[in-house]
Amino acid sequence: MKRRDLILTGGGAAAAAVLPRFAHAQAAYRAEYKMSTVVPPAFAWGKGGAIFADLVRERTAGRINIKQYPGSSLVQGQQDREFAAMRQGVIDVLCGAPINWAGTVRELGVFTLPFILPDHKAWDAATTDPGIVNEYFDLVRKAGAEPLAIGETGFRQISNRVRPIRTPQDLKALKIRVVGSPMYGEIMTTMGANPTFMSWADAQPALASGAIDAQENPLEVFLAAKIHTLGQKYVTKWNYSNDILLFAIANPIWQSWTPGDQKIVREAAQDAARQQIELVRKLYATDVDGVRALGVEVHLPTPAEMQAWRDATRGAYAKWKDATHPGLVAKIEQAAARVRRG
Repeated sequence: MKRRDLILTGGGAAAAAVLPRFAHAQAAYRAEYKMSTVVPPAFAWGKGGAIFADLVRERTAGRINIKQYPGSSLVQGQQDREFAAMRQGVIDVLCGAPINWAGTVRELGVFTLPFILPDHKAWDAATTDPGIVNEYFDLVRKAGAEPLAIGETGFRQISNRVRPIRTPQDLKALKIRVVGSPMYGEIMTTMGANPTFMSWADAQPALASGAIDAQENPLEVFLAAKIHTLGQKYVTKWNYSNDILLFAIANPIWQSWTPGDQKIVREAAQDAARQQIELVRKLYATDVDGVRALGVEVHLPTPAEMQAWRDATRGAYAKWKDATHPGLVAKIEQAAARVRRG
């Protein structure tokens, strides 16, 4: 099943059907709907948000004007506060990584357990599986937003200023910036690192000054943000996590739009997500060459080294599987296993 068709069946008609008829009573549309993104359109993530906003504005003839606020500026750079701010009415539209919101709604972190989806084949299998997507979208609705489409943030890799990282022991005592997710913090602590929860805005000067030794992000971010200029000399491409990029609308906003406009917005999000994924994959295919061209040492783990990483994170994986949504995680695991079996 194609991603666009899947999301149409997984979200549109079913969600609209449960709304009372008066939910679409014609409240005046706002002049602007605020969308939060962590990064600007110079990044694939931010570009996905910009494409979405442009498509909505064009297809609704300006009735719905979504304005992008990059740098999580609506929450003073604290991206882990985005979902809570949406519930409070500060943010109307989300184009973001649910791992940033897992501190608010733990269940949303199911796609980010360490090494659960180790490659694009496994990731695609899970994020286009109707049962998985429908169940995940139900969790998002219960949390207070209408999910529209799934994009891709990109596989997260680790970089540092101290030494090459080839084994879990190489992480010992490294001060590493992680997003505000208890799961990511525990993963790093398990391997002996010293994680520090820090927004990306705060992380850059901390890396430059040496207050932080390491960080983890897609290599696309490493390149676009010129992280090599912040003292980062070594990269390990270990694909330990690839969060979805969720396009979603705050429930009160969604219910204020007509069914016709809801359909337009949903389809615009699906088209934007498709284009955004294509961009992420294109960048992924050349990211190692791009990083090496900057004089940064890149390590590609062997199968044995990858097994050592999985073994080292097994305890954290089991804990967070239970803490998020064990039934849904099991379905994601099964989707990945089907790909491995061919």
